[in-house]
Amino acid sequence: MHNHTQTLSVSRIAYENKLKKMKKILLVEDDPNLGLLLQDYLQLKGKFDVVLCTDGEEGLKAFTKQAFDLCILDVMMPKKDGFTLGKDIRKTNAQVPIIFATAKTMLEDKSAAYDLGGDDYITKPFRIEELLLRINAMFKRIANKGGADEAIETQFSVGKYNFDYTTQIITAGEQQQKLSTKEAELLRLLCLKKNAVLTREEALLSIWHDDNYFNGRSMDVFLSKLRKYLREDPSVEIINVHGKGYKLLVN
Repeated sequence: MHNHTQTLSVSRIAYENKLKKMKKILLVEDDPNLGLLLQDYLQLKGKFDVVLCTDGEEGLKAFTKQAFDLCILDVMMPKKDGFTLGKDIRKTNAQVPIIFATAKTMLEDKSAAYDLGGDDYITKPFRIEELLLRINAMFKRIANKGGADEAIETQFSVGKYNFDYTTQIITAGEQQQKLSTKEAELLRLLCLKKNAVLTREEALLSIWHDDNYFNGRSMDVFLSKLRKYLREDPSVEIINVHGKGYKLLVN
């Protein structure tokens, strides 16, 4: 009996240690059938620890009580919609990756997702395998970024502006402009290619991981915003290179 109890104890410790190593995901989905399906699949196939909540208020409570490695938020939910929940999460945590799931295909919704600090979006109906691929890609990018912090360039001088990629802030004298995650990613790519062409495909695949039409339109919106942020310095210009991409010109 003692050996059996000891074996159970060792097994439980091993299980708890395994849980600690698992990536923890907050899944907020108001469709209970879809939510349970996603939770089971991600736990079985992805080997993630998935906490399922069925509305935004419940999701926020869970987020404040536990530490999560990634959040998947349905946009259309009762009590608190996904965008509002994303805003609330960003108030306390600027780093945790957020994937928005939306049944809408309007460009404005996708732009809003990125403006709120979302890292990715997926449009319903989606294949469950695609969601897993996006999650794995997200964790891979985080791991690569974490392992190469010393190597990647994070400080850039652009005319009279200073751009800090880590804090996502453009500074000019006393003025500061906080960028969204996607804006910062795009400006960093332009800075790395300063006075050279950044191809449209390279930007889309690097930041959005898909060069489809809607992502292209979203990127156009972010480029317009970056031009607005940099407009006070006439020596700085983001131009379109017809048929190729974009160029950050600094005279």
